[in-house]
Amino acid sequence: MANALQQIIRDRLDSERWSYGDVARRGGIPRSTVHHLATADHMARMPQPATLEGLAQGLGIPLQTIRQAAAEACGIHLYAPAAESAPTPEAPGDPEVDVLIASVQRLSSEDRRHVAALVESLLNRPSGDS
Repeated sequence: MANALQQIIRDRLDSERWSYGDVARRGGIPRSTVHHLATADHMARMPQPATLEGLAQGLGIPLQTIRQAAAEACGIHLYAPAAESAPTPEAPGDPEVDVLIASVQRLSSEDRRHVAALVESLLNRPSGDS
């Protein structure tokens, strides 16, 4: 059974009569990447933001649709910000933040405590440290 991202890719290829190579050229990403995303049995992790951007461009589909489908294919439920802080074209959301928030929900309560302690220590470190 195809995952959400695979279904989007297949539907678009069928409707436009495009090949993996066509999508790759349109999006500036390798053909092998398009093929992998369209056929892999399991996605272990989210593709890089640049890959998702290229796929969205290559398919002519909004980036948020592709990002959401990729997250679903990885078993991640993306955080939906409140309407007043929702991303806009002028201030797009940060995909790393979305993935971090969604991924934390999948951790055990003990692991979430460790992540919270790490984040707190990073936020409280002196500003000169990098």
